[in-house]
Amino acid sequence: MTPAHPARGPSRRHFALVLPSALLASGCAAPHRGTGRPGDPIVLTLLSHYASGELKKALQGPVDEWNATHDRVKVRTKAVEFTDLLTTFMVRQAAGQGADLLHPYCLWNGQLVRAGVLRPAPPEYAEEIRRGYGEAAVGAASVDGKVYGYPTEMQTYALYYNKRLLREAGIDGPPRTWRELEETAYRTAERDRYGNTLVQGFGLSAYDDSTTVGQTLALLNAAGGRFVSADGRSTAIDSPAGRAVFDLEHRLVAKGASDPGVNVYSAFASGRVAMVISAGWWTANLKALMGKGYRDVGVAPVPLPEADARRATLSTGFMLGVNTAGERPREAWEFLRWLNTEKVSGATRMSALQVSVGSLTGRADDMRTLLGTGGDPNLRPFLDALAYAVPEPNVPGAQQAKSLLRKNIEALWTGQQSVDEALRTTRRQVDQEVSRSW
Repeated sequence: MTPAHPARGPSRRHFALVLPSALLASGCAAPHRGTGRPGDPIVLTLLSHYASGELKKALQGPVDEWNATHDRVKVRTKAVEFTDLLTTFMVRQAAGQGADLLHPYCLWNGQLVRAGVLRPAPPEYAEEIRRGYGEAAVGAASVDGKVYGYPTEMQTYALYYNKRLLREAGIDGPPRTWRELEETAYRTAERDRYGNTLVQGFGLSAYDDSTTVGQTLALLNAAGGRFVSADGRSTAIDSPAGRAVFDLEHRLVAKGASDPGVNVYSAFASGRVAMVISAGWWTANLKALMGKGYRDVGVAPVPLPEADARRATLSTGFMLGVNTAGERPREAWEFLRWLNTEKVSGATRMSALQVSVGSLTGRADDMRTLLGTGGDPNLRPFLDALAYAVPEPNVPGAQQAKSLLRKNIEALWTGQQSVDEALRTTRRQVDQEVSRSW
């Protein structure tokens, strides 16, 4: 379910950055754990994947602010490449070197809780989190009904479309239903006389876990389906909703409207994809890549099977939590509360941090304050989706289940499996993964 990138599911923005694999230390904290005595402050370490570029700078700002205004407790940031993050959490924990504060992809929460890495939020903090964040954000930061941290980055999925390509095909606006989506995809798709793709009508991409699985789960949620059952012990994708999604994607590929071999990220930016489902972080990337061409980009909610269906989409996210092995949990939770709930100029520091790098948090009130009335209108559908998005399931085997789902989706797209075979194989493999004893 990644930021696989998650994993990322959570976000492709992290793959756009060149992240070093070596640990990076920054901030003005002392180089060792202190006792709390005058002149020897307590030092908390925060381990994340915000290792370089805009992400590193955005996180370091509030950390430096904390360190400049708090004498007794200091925070030192460390970071690793996203693809190394989960392994680093587990290996450091086993070696007794776990960081005090952890910034995991929420997909991993079940695994980290089962491994005894994450500390449940104290009751007053858990209640504060439930009150302050949307349902999807709280769900992503929870395991078996217990809250384990403050949601940070929150990504919802919506439909990006190229206004010019739709207009040239005689289409007035984005599709609202799957039937309209198919019609628009077929009318906007273009191939040369040799069968090479010139324009994808609808961008299906086998680029990574988050891309392949994210767009499929967004459609599955829109159809009222779920990937994993409510009890977390089996997959629910082999259902009428799952079959409808696989049928839709199979038709789009078979009829030439989609070409999964094309890198949808570069192709959309260059005007060679008419529509694609992706997360909100992409808007900032597209602005930078497209320049004036960004005026052709529009965003709309994920189309529904029927016009009167209940709206839903996928959300992915990260959270900040406290390590069970940390010696100063009270101070750690105090820092997290300061970062994630104390408001400055109408919004929390974490919300301001995320907006500065083109992302959202699960605090809709913060987002409305920060985005204001003059912001990018393409961010609004992602903000609206906070109210109806469904979080990725974060059962202990979630990361492996996501990778298995991706493998079978790609086998469907490339003709190696039929719809029936892809559903059946996914069910068998994922059931085995999520039901096994961890």
